[in-house]
Amino acid sequence: METTQRSCRYCGSTIRGRQDKKFCDDACRNTFNNQKHAQQSNLMRAIHRVLRKNRAILLAKLPEGITRIKVSRDCLFREGFDFRYLTHSYCPHRGKEYRFCYEIGYVVLEGDWLAVVREKVKDGAMP
Repeated sequence: METTQRSCRYCGSTIRGRQDKKFCDDACRNTFNNQKHAQQSNLMRAIHRVLRKNRAILLAKLPEGITRIKVSRDCLFREGFDFRYLTHSYCPHRGKEYRFCYEIGYVVLEGDWLAVVREKVKDGAMP
């Protein structure tokens, strides 16, 4: 039986144990994989932060129990709303596109006005 000296892919220390083992312990394996996926995770975290902020801004404009309210685009923009980010859109038969950050969204009205709306949930599923 041939023995070869294997090194941990993260810290370089000698590995003992199974032949297919790549890391000396769980800490090295976790650190290696976290660093490998850090750039992608940071991007997703940044996008999610913008979506949460957008949702909070819209939610603050829509009091509890109210399903629709008129707001100016400039008002949302001043509070830091980023119109480039949304979770989904919905275009009913009337042709106006509703853009959502989770369950709170908006539809463009005439001029510089938007209607902030709460998405209706039917039987636990979105329309």
